[in-house]
Order: sequence, then structure tokens, then C-alpha cells
Amino acid sequence: MKINPWWWVPTLYFAEGIPYFIVNNISVIMFTNMGMSKGDMAMYTSLLYLPWVIKPLWSPFVDIIKTKRWWITSMQILMSIAFALLAFSLPHPSPEVIATGNTGVSLFSLTLVIFWITAFASATHDIAADGFYMLALEPGDQSLFVGIRSTFYRLSSIFGQGVLVVIAGLLERKTGDVPLAWSVTLLSAAVLFASITAWHVFRLPRPAGDTVRCSEGMASSRNILKEFGRTFKTFFRKRHVWIAMTFMLLYRLPEAFLVKMMNPFLLDPADKGGLGLSTEMVGLVYGTVGVAALTAGGILGGVAASRWGLKRSLWPMALSLTLPCLSFVFLAAFQPENIWLISGCVALDQFGYGFGFTAYMLYLIWFSDGEFKTAHYSLCTAFMALSMMLPGMVAGYIQEAVGYVCFFGFVMVCCLVTVLVTSLVKVDPEYGRK
Repeated sequence: MKINPWWWVPTLYFAEGIPYFIVNNISVIMFTNMGMSKGDMAMYTSLLYLPWVIKPLWSPFVDIIKTKRWWITSMQILMSIAFALLAFSLPHPSPEVIATGNTGVSLFSLTLVIFWITAFASATHDIAADGFYMLALEPGDQSLFVGIRSTFYRLSSIFGQGVLVVIAGLLERKTGDVPLAWSVTLLSAAVLFASITAWHVFRLPRPAGDTVRCSEGMASSRNILKEFGRTFKTFFRKRHVWIAMTFMLLYRLPEAFLVKMMNPFLLDPADKGGLGLSTEMVGLVYGTVGVAALTAGGILGGVAASRWGLKRSLWPMALSLTLPCLSFVFLAAFQPENIWLISGCVALDQFGYGFGFTAYMLYLIWFSDGEFKTAHYSLCTAFMALSMMLPGMVAGYIQEAVGYVCFFGFVMVCCLVTVLVTSLVKVDPEYGRK
């Protein structure tokens, strides 16, 4: 029986986004509010990007072991359990310990392990969901629903970075117990995610093309490994591959540093150089206003790229990515209290990032073109995740050493790196133009 895509495409991509944003964004705010030092927080939360960096290593086996539908539902069940375990495993340091800003990482050992399990399950779910989308929909429907899936992924971003953070902030204020507030918030997320999982168990279609390929025997596995090797060889033999890898790793360098410390900066009190916003206000400013501006920038970037093409888009978009970082230099230097001014600065930065990120994504698609387009694009997205992970690992230690004003000044110096790598790349002048 054919199931209408409206019954499952929106919920599938909403479910794809929730664990990603909980692992990579909520963890930052939660650990900051529970008193983990900035250096340790940035290091350990950045390491959570690793599954998305290395997911090309096991993506071929998602194709041959079990069905995509099995992987989707199994990973969703695992993540539902993981969210519940997170809620019950959070340590409860005293308010005095939290106030020192040096809560020991050892207290969070179990929590970090569960976050790691969630991250690997989420990365595997991404592989299976994207493959399932292509198997379950006809080409015409794939085009029709590409905007729908993107919209619901963005809605999951607002839910994960906005709604859940607002809930946690309100509970923090009402109970005065930070760990309890986050436990209740994560338990709420577990209940919601389990409900979506139950829906998918019954409502995801069973497309004829979604079959188990491991029955072909070890020969199939060997062929997969052989093709996997060819994928790597052909990728690293592409023309200008080292320039391309440099661009992929460094184009977003300023934003990679900035985004890791943005929420701690908004949360930290004025005497520590921050803006002293409440947790729920951060959920509104960054998780809602910021995400809306990011989405608007991405949409406008897509329109501009289709008119200008990738080559003409590169410089305007590189400048759009870098120059708005100045807004955080201003915020750190003057520490304004006006929420509208703060929201405007965050929106400006996120809009510029969304607009500038369009050129980056187009470049990845252009560089991936060829015989192994899908596999090479997967490798490019691994470099994309690595470009955020590596700077994020040291961002907290740099901020602790120099303070927020100098840290954001350092971010502006990193903008020169973006300018440099943009000047190195060469693309087809007509690529991307509609």
C-alpha cells in the first residue's frame, strides 16, 4: 500500500534534526549552565562532531546490512532511550560548585558517553534517512518534497535550539535547580522523540527497492570495500584537491570559533565579560531569532547564487560570512543590555552566515561532480564537519586565556583566512547559474 509522503517526510526530517541539535547545541548551553569550564566544555562538545566527520567510513554498510527502514526505526528507538538515560544520568553538582565555573568533567563522564552514543546513532540515522528518501519517492516527488524536508529540518532547529532551551530556562528560574531543569527538559524531548518513533514504526512505507543486500554473501561486502577504496582514490586524485580541501576546512574558520562561544558569551554575567542573558532569553535570541535569520540568509543566498553563479557569488558571500562577525566585537566591547540591539546583532551575524554558507555548499556540490558524486559529496561533508570540530576544540581555551573582547578580535583576524582560501579556488564561471 502506497503511503502519502505527507504522512512521513515532515516527521522524518524533523526527527533527523532533533538529535543533531541536542548533541551539538543544547550540550553547550547545558554544560555551561552546570559550571563546566569554557575550555573543557568547548573541547568535549566539539568532539561530539566526530561521528559526522567519519560517517563515510560506515555508510556503505548501511546499504548492505538490513534495510534503510530498519536502520531508521532502530536508530530512533536507540536515541529515544538515550535521551531518557541522559535525563536520569545528569549529575547534580551543588549551586556553589556550579557558581565556581569549574565543575569537574569527571562528573559528566556517563553523560558524555550517552551523548557519544546518541551522536553515532544520529549520524547513522542521517545516512539511512537520506537513502530512504530516494528509495521511497519517485523522482518527481523527490523534487516536490525537497523544500518540505528542508523546512521541517529547520523547524527541528528552532525546537532544539529555541523551544527546549526556553523550557529549560523557565524551569531553571522556577525551581532554582539547574540540573533538575535540564533533566526534565531532556525527558520531555525523550517522550516527544519516542512518539515520533512510534509513528514511524507504523507509518513509514516499505518501498520495494529497500531490500537487504547482505544475502549476496561476502562477495558483496568485498565489492563494497573495493568500491569504497576506489571512492577514496578518485577523490584524492581530483584536480586541485588540496586547494579544495583547504577551502573546505578553512572557509568557515571565523564562524567555527564564534559559534562555539556564542551561547556562553550570551549567558555569562557582565563581570565575566558576557551579556548576562537568562537561559530562556538565549533560546529566544539565538535559537529562534538567530535561526530565522540564518534561514532567511540561506534562502536569499540560493536566489542570488542561481542568478550570479558560483564564481560571482564567492566574494560577496565570503564577505557576508566574515564582516558580520564585527557585531560580536561590538557586543563584547560595550556589553549592551538592550535585548533588541543584542537580537539585531545576533540576527545580522546569522543572516550573513546563512548567505555566505550558500557558496560553500555549492562548491561542495561542484567539487563532488563526477563518477562517484554521492560518495564524494559524503567525503566533502566530512571535511565540512571537521572544519567545525577542530576550531571548536580549542575555542574555549583561547577565550579563557584572552577574554571575550580579544577572542572576538581573534575571530576577525581569522576572517583573513577566509579571504585567502577564497582567492585560491577556481570554479566554472557558469556553474550554479540558472
